[in-house]
Amino acid sequence: MKSKLISLLLLCCFFTAFKADKPKITVFMIGDSTMANKSLEGGNPERGWGHVLPGFFTEDIQVDNHAQNGRSSRSFINEGRWDKVLSLMKPGDYLFIQFGHNDEKPKEDRHTDPGTTFDENLRRFVLEARAKGGIPVLFNSIVRRNYVNGVLTDTHGAYLDSPRNVAKELNVPFVDMNRITHDLVVSMGEEDSKKLFTWLPANQVMAKPKGLQDNTHLNVYGARVIASLTIDAIAKEVPALAKYVRHYDLVVAKDGSGDFFTVQEAINAVPDFRKEHRTTILIRPGVYKEKLIVPASKINLSLIGQQGAVLSYDDYASKPNRFGENKGTSGSASCYIYAPDFYAENLTFENSAGLVGQAVACFVSADRAFFKQCRFLGFQDTLYTYGKGCRQYYEDCYIEGTVDFIFGWSTAVFNRCEIRSKRSGYVAAPSTDKEQPYGYLFYECRLTAGEGVQNVFLARPWRPYGQAVYARCQLGGHIAPAGWNNWGKQANEKSARFAEYQNTGEGAGTSARAKFARQLKSLKGYEPEAMLAGSDGWNPIKNGNTLLTLKR
Repeated sequence: MKSKLISLLLLCCFFTAFKADKPKITVFMIGDSTMANKSLEGGNPERGWGHVLPGFFTEDIQVDNHAQNGRSSRSFINEGRWDKVLSLMKPGDYLFIQFGHNDEKPKEDRHTDPGTTFDENLRRFVLEARAKGGIPVLFNSIVRRNYVNGVLTDTHGAYLDSPRNVAKELNVPFVDMNRITHDLVVSMGEEDSKKLFTWLPANQVMAKPKGLQDNTHLNVYGARVIASLTIDAIAKEVPALAKYVRHYDLVVAKDGSGDFFTVQEAINAVPDFRKEHRTTILIRPGVYKEKLIVPASKINLSLIGQQGAVLSYDDYASKPNRFGENKGTSGSASCYIYAPDFYAENLTFENSAGLVGQAVACFVSADRAFFKQCRFLGFQDTLYTYGKGCRQYYEDCYIEGTVDFIFGWSTAVFNRCEIRSKRSGYVAAPSTDKEQPYGYLFYECRLTAGEGVQNVFLARPWRPYGQAVYARCQLGGHIAPAGWNNWGKQANEKSARFAEYQNTGEGAGTSARAKFARQLKSLKGYEPEAMLAGSDGWNPIKNGNTLLTLKR
């Protein structure tokens, strides 16, 4: 009974820790179609700049876009949309306000006048938001691409002044989006600026079969470019938001808030052999069922996931390919990484095939590959460290499986990772070449297991000379007393390079350990930095994902 009570208390503490997390700040957006989220039906390419704004904030900020096509400040209020936003607002939230395009229209249910009714509505938004503890920010309208005799000509008139005047009167941050977009369109010129708006030839997009020449509404590219410029202006006018701003070269999102819907499309768009800079791709939440390839030409690539971003596929070794042949272990991977200087953060790599034998989640044949706070999900053969002579670094990652779920030729350091066994079996199966000085180092890792799992071995040599070292790890009681396995071949005991150093936990006892494994007296020669240094001094532990200056 006492043990059950302790377990219950620990469980309560666990969930309380999560509840204590700082609540997210919400940015509410109210405005018209130039800001609004758009339907994706029929491949619709139109986007409001607010639709893509989430890709420019950290996950501390939640964007709740209530802007609607065709709405003016008047109709937004009269339809009850403002009351809904106000009911959701809590102290510390932000309110981005951008009206004008439809306030100009003569329709009675939409029209307001600058200096009187338009200003009154803007004041109402500001004052009522402040009464709820919200922080309002005013924007004026984006420019229309209205060229007259080769000159970009204003269409908004005094409607541009009202947000500015109200902002000054009520001491509200103001973002001059009309100036931002005017300067952008002028800099691009009359012809090239069409790239920002929804100009479509006939019979190209299902949503617009007759084509379109729209100088008001933005396309995906235009929305992303303008949101990028706007977020910097927001950071300047609202310094408290600056720390949450992020810029990524490309964004992948299932909800249309990015440049692409699929991760492979984004990878394909990365310039080949971009040597001097990293290309960053943000992957927004969602399960992306794709068989991914990062080819060797896409060097210096960073994939950054938001919470809930999963890269998944369901191939397995005995699954037939199109010619009726088994795919094999190497052919079963959900993701292939060949490009050097690859970096991944906060992503889940998954093989969802289940208990079907070998089924690789991630196949890594890249030198200087760095995975931070990533998850690798599968059963048998989850993580394939394939590349001979390649160095890989895994920091604060979670890796799960059943049999040989970390295996391959590469030199790999696992630092502060959780290594979880889902069934009895073998954690690692290194196939380190005889001439290769280093194989696997598990450093300060936690080896855990599912309920009732027992008789798990730390490693067995897939090939002779396989090397694995567990140093300062916490080994659960599921680890077999012998610790190490010879794969049923006594000859392997002579070449296998298995060792432990200062491990703790129920599974760390050494009295019954296999005799062919060593207990190290020091970690000299097996330090993480030493194992990864190679001839170029790569040190991700100290330098993170900073690029080395290399001649290529």
